[in-house]
Amino acid sequence: MELKTKFRRQEMNKIKLEETRREFLVRSAQGLGTMALASLLSSSQQTVSAESLEAEHWRGVLDPLHFVPRAKRIIYLYQAGGPSHVDLWDYKSSLESSHGQKMPESLTRGQQMTTMTSGQRLTIMKPQYPFSRFGKSGQRMSTIIPHIGQIADDICIIRSMHTEQINHDPAHTFMNTGSIITGRPSMGSWLSYGLGNQSKNLPSFVVMTSHGGGGGQPIAARQWHSGFLPGQFQGVPFQSKGSPVHYLDQPPGVTLEDQKKIVDSIRSLNLEHYDVVSDPDIVTRINQYEMAFRMQTSVPELMDLSEEPQYIKDMYGTEGADGSFAANCLLARRMAERGVRFIQIYHRGWDHHGSIKKKLKQVTGLVDQASAALVLDLKQRGMLEDTLVIWGGEFGRTPMAQPSKKEGNEGRDHHIKCFSIWLAGGGIKGGINYGSSDDFGYDVASDPVHVHDLHATILRLMGIDHKQLTYRHQGRDFRLTDVHGKVVEKILA
Repeated sequence: MELKTKFRRQEMNKIKLEETRREFLVRSAQGLGTMALASLLSSSQQTVSAESLEAEHWRGVLDPLHFVPRAKRIIYLYQAGGPSHVDLWDYKSSLESSHGQKMPESLTRGQQMTTMTSGQRLTIMKPQYPFSRFGKSGQRMSTIIPHIGQIADDICIIRSMHTEQINHDPAHTFMNTGSIITGRPSMGSWLSYGLGNQSKNLPSFVVMTSHGGGGGQPIAARQWHSGFLPGQFQGVPFQSKGSPVHYLDQPPGVTLEDQKKIVDSIRSLNLEHYDVVSDPDIVTRINQYEMAFRMQTSVPELMDLSEEPQYIKDMYGTEGADGSFAANCLLARRMAERGVRFIQIYHRGWDHHGSIKKKLKQVTGLVDQASAALVLDLKQRGMLEDTLVIWGGEFGRTPMAQPSKKEGNEGRDHHIKCFSIWLAGGGIKGGINYGSSDDFGYDVASDPVHVHDLHATILRLMGIDHKQLTYRHQGRDFRLTDVHGKVVEKILA
């Protein structure tokens, strides 16, 4: 009897508990439903215009900027594959006098190397071409880049760069995003997010590629991706040969007026949807459709180099948009004039594991003249003072030879301990070099500059404190420089 009574009490308690739970869920659902209804009613009462959404869409998050900006735009001449600093920018007499001898083990012991040279006899190799001094500043660089030698007084050579990744793809990712983890925003995306777009007819961040000179490594699209930032900040690849942007041309039988009607109709539908749900992705879609439509007229005009004077084409060494590095440099200047904020030109031709003497001549023949022409052209137009030009790759190359079965075909392997880049314009002191390497160009000897330091300095020139440009993602505030980076103050004008 007592057991039956106890059992009934337990059953009654369960029923009461279940009723209490159901009441709670019903009340909660009613409350949430009321809140959702209020939100929908509130949203439906707000009418937004395409113009106001567009203005908000292109505005950056930083207003005002942290510093007075020295640069308004960046042109990054990215030399993919790893230019050899000891053959171009960083002369070492010890490499001449010790050519053919074994590299001091005190330098190389325990250091990271690729599998292509690890465990082999590390033999010193002299510079492949003579060095000379250029300009009033007497900057010392290789005679194989005479055109860049002509702008020696305008550039700052950093000879103490170092990085963390010894293979191409992660090294590109680290140089572009400040992280080896894929999925992080690129520098161009961070700048677009922070500063907005200066052009209504062109993207804020444009990428172009060229190839030639041997050793062309592929470049993954994630190098210009927006990562966890909104998609509107992703880099847009332009083809400098053929159709500039995929799917930009009008389909056969469709006029510009027809497309305008379609875009206007889609915008109206998207605005009605936005009035109901207030989803920011809808705003992105609206403005990306509008941008794509405007690009159908602005991009062909941009890519038409026929209006450029012949002396300008001769200056760059190009006759038109033929996909070359020279043509891309000229297009970069035209983009800069039209308000594009971040222009990145990749030249894939610097991975010289063999026949480095021959391949250096080939690749410098493709990039030397146009690199210098871009700086000179910007300068003569009064644009260099607020345009930052960057020239460099993801790492350097070893002072030691990478052996070859055939004499004279030696190359150099990847090197991350020390390499060189140069910068010009946009608040940079010209005619100087910063930092130094050891006697063999193997390791940094003074004033090291890490990739995070380079990023912090670039952001500073654009008016941004790298510690304050952040984006909250998965419960953490992320930034381009992660938790590192310091501004290289001594190279600022």
